[in-house]
Order: sequence, then structure tokens, then C-alpha cells
Amino acid sequence: MSVPTISHAPEQVAASPELPDVLPPIRIRHGMTGFLYRYPTIAFGGALLFLLILIAVLAPVLWTVDPTALAPARRTRPPSAQFWFGTDMLGRDIYSRVLYGARVSLTVGFCVAILASMAGLVIGLVSGFVRWADGLIMRMMDGLMSIPPILLAVALMALTRASVSNVVVAITIAEIPRVSRLVRGVVLSLREQLYVEAAVAAGTRTPMIILRHILPNTLAPMTVQATYICASAMIVEAILSFIGAGTPPTTPSWGNIMAEGRALWQVKPYIVFFPAAFLSTTVLAVNLLGDGLRDALDPRLTSRP
Repeated sequence: MSVPTISHAPEQVAASPELPDVLPPIRIRHGMTGFLYRYPTIAFGGALLFLLILIAVLAPVLWTVDPTALAPARRTRPPSAQFWFGTDMLGRDIYSRVLYGARVSLTVGFCVAILASMAGLVIGLVSGFVRWADGLIMRMMDGLMSIPPILLAVALMALTRASVSNVVVAITIAEIPRVSRLVRGVVLSLREQLYVEAAVAAGTRTPMIILRHILPNTLAPMTVQATYICASAMIVEAILSFIGAGTPPTTPSWGNIMAEGRALWQVKPYIVFFPAAFLSTTVLAVNLLGDGLRDALDPRLTSRP
């Protein structure tokens, strides 16, 4: 009986070509390029906000003059090579006033965001985790939220003198309920998790549970909320100054500049246009940064490679 042998394929037979990939290969971007590709809103908003902060800090060396210097002989001059943004009704340089006004708006926005976030975080943690205090605290927050922020800030400013610090305090009190309700909602969902119940069953004290298990999980949504509060605070400050209930008239702020130029809006629109453009750009930068942080910090959103 003959044993079958394995015959080799002839050399003339060519190998089959490799099949192309169904999906193109994934290019993983690293470093700054990858960050810009994954989070373009954070990059653009952060760069724009950083530029505005530099303008506010370096205002004295950016070819500015005294923003409060009066010169009646050159009032209501249109924009030119000498006066880039023109002059107002008292002859003050609008370019200098706008750049110095960035300090007021950014200071108010950042201070209100930090103070309201800290106070709202404490209130939200206590209200969400301590059951017996939840009803009392939240009813107080509901009472504050029932009053429009502008009206509440105006009422508080009426009881004090006009200053930047009082504006910060007034807007902060109006913004605290937003953060406290957000943190409370996060805490209510976290305290029902198994690891929190296990910590309670193990006898861990309430302050330690809050610091170790609850607080770290509230920082991401609170950070995003802080950016929106910052933008809202700058708008509220401009509104208060515009209606004469905010910073003193002698302080160069965007709201004061627009308030002084509203009487000449139809014939000298540049007096209102330039501070309004800077205010809109700043709010846009902060909102873009907040949207990007929301996408980056939310684990439910898939990020691009």
C-alpha cells in the first residue's frame, strides 16, 4: 500500500494579496496636538481668557493713559490714530478705560465664582448628607432663588455704599443657591451608593465619609458650574453699573462706560460698542471653557482619540 505524499505548490502560483483593513488605523495624538484635537473648546476658550487676563494685568504698559483724566477740549473724538477707541463726553480715553475696566469685570467674575462655589459646596454637602437639615436649608435656598439675581443684588447694594467689594458680596449671595442645589443633587445620588453604605456600616464618621467619598465626586460638576457663575457675575456687574447700582461712577468698568455713552448711542455708538464687545468676548471665552470642561470631566461622554 502506497503512502500518500504531500506535493508542494508550484513556484508559479503567486500568493494571494493582503486584504485591506475595513477601518483605517487609529492615530493616537499625544502632547499639545492631541489636547487641541480632543478639547478644542477648552483650548480656544482658555487661550482667549488668558489673553484677556494679560490685557487686564498689563494695562499700564499697553499705551494707555490715566483712565480718569478729564479733557473737555477733546470730548467725543471718534476713533483715530491718536485715540484708538475715541473719547467720551468728558474727554477720557475710551481705550484706556476699556482696558482698565477688564480688571473690574474679571475680578468680580473670579471672586464671585470662588466664593459662591465654596459657600454652595458646604451648604450642598450638609443639606444632601444630613437628612434632618435638608428641608430647612433647601427652603432657605428656594426663597433666595425666588428673587431675581439682579433685584436681589440691587436690594443688597441699596443697603451699602457702592464699591467693588460690595458688588462681589451682593452677587455672591444671589449665586450661592445655584451651587448648593447642584451639589445637593450630586450628594443625594452618591449617598445611596454601596461604598457609602459600607462606610456607614463600618462605623466611619460622617465628616470622614463626606471628605473621603462624597467631596471628590462633587468637584467636577462644581468646577463646570463655577465657570458659568463667573460669566453670569460679569454680566450682572455690568448691568448693576449700567443702571447706577454697581461700582462707583469714577471706577472705569465696562458697565459704567456703556451707561455714560447710552445718551449718545445714535450719534456716537463707539462709546458703547467697544466695552460691549470686550464684555461679550470675555463671557464667550468663559462659557467655551466651561463647555470644554464639561465634556472633559463627564465620564459618560466619549472623547475622540
